[in-house]
Amino acid sequence: MELEAGGRAVRLSNPDKVYFPERGFTKLDVARYYLAVGEGIVRALRERPTTMERFPEGVTGESFFQKRAPKNLPEWIPTARIAFPSGRYADEVCPTEVAAVVWAANLGCLTFHPWPVRRGDTDHPDELRIDLDPQPGTGFAEAVAAAHELRAVLDEHGLRGWPKTSGGRGLHVFVPIAPRWTFAQVRRCAIAVGRELERRMPQRVTTAWWKEERGPRIFVDYNQTARDRTIASAYSVRPKAHAPVSAPLRWEEMGDVAPRDFDIATMPARYAELGDVHADMADHAFGLEGLLDLAARDEREHGLGDLPYPPDHPKAPGEPTRVQPSRARRKP
Repeated sequence: MELEAGGRAVRLSNPDKVYFPERGFTKLDVARYYLAVGEGIVRALRERPTTMERFPEGVTGESFFQKRAPKNLPEWIPTARIAFPSGRYADEVCPTEVAAVVWAANLGCLTFHPWPVRRGDTDHPDELRIDLDPQPGTGFAEAVAAAHELRAVLDEHGLRGWPKTSGGRGLHVFVPIAPRWTFAQVRRCAIAVGRELERRMPQRVTTAWWKEERGPRIFVDYNQTARDRTIASAYSVRPKAHAPVSAPLRWEEMGDVAPRDFDIATMPARYAELGDVHADMADHAFGLEGLLDLAARDEREHGLGDLPYPPDHPKAPGEPTRVQPSRARRKP
């Protein structure tokens, strides 16, 4: 069948294919969901190199991440060349209209993972993304508490964040920034924010990279700001049995909602009533000078330098060892 998406006709093959067996949602249901939140999902993806997380047989089948644009890419969907830490390159899709989102949904793409850059400048992020990841023994309520303290930290440094559910138990807070800083500098700011939260909530927040050191706390996953690390976009469908979505939130409602409130059946009604509650993100581009100063003070006054990168990244100057602490202690 064909769907009309922003003035384009987009072909949908096997529209009755079941993607979420537990609830009976089909490929057509997913496509219609993305049409219902069209302006919101496009706002989150516009001009961004985007990795597609594809589930061709639905959430109970095999899945894969597609970084490179497929060969059958329509000519009206632009791409951008991005560089991986390894030095290799890939041309990724850069959605600019809702038809591109529906086209990707036809390929079984449920979750969109956009880079924090625009295709005009792929080396300078325009978003600082803070990932509040609940560890075993914690959940969404603890993430909300950390997010409120995070809001205070950002405010003290002249910044404003826009929160959203991860689609699981966690929270993401995005800060729009001017694209003047490198990935390494933005990551340095994420580390500084995490450490400040850690100081204020030592029993509830951690920046410990090694899981054995985190305990039942909220982990500030600073490495989600490293090059080639992405976070599911606002409005993305997440691959869980009940078909949840990553839901943009307003700060004032944070204590009154739960992640399971938002799925492909409920979000369209919320969107019809409230619109895109993150629409005004595009009106802001903050500076990171305050957080970079905070990072410099941490290093100067407390001896707190860099933290480990993900294992697939080349070793960075000044980066501490990547040896797991328990293994390091066992060495003679």
